Amino acid sequence: MGVTKEQVEASLTSKLNPVHLEVIDTSGGCGASFAVEIVSEQFEGKRLLERHRMVNAALEEEMKEIHALSIKKAHTPQQWNPTPQDSATTTPTTDA
Repeated sequence: MGVTKEQVEASLTSKLNPVHLEVIDTSGGCGASFAVEIVSEQFEGKRLLERHRMVNAALEEEMKEIHALSIKKAHTPQQWNPTPQDSATTTPTTDA
């Protein structure tokens, strides 16, 4: 049997300590293909490619059996859930 969703979640949780993690088995249950959405403070200051490499490194053992890994999102907590103040400073305002 291939890798389980729970194995992927456990590895990512122990190595990247995410504040949000969603793992979807897109293989139909055989464990060969997964989609991941992950939010971690460890991504702070890292480019997207570096973040993807961190996810792949965290799943080094599992990747030996996984055929496809789709990293849908790899965000910092601030990118994932921007504060209303952040969006207010970037929203243009006009005076009538």
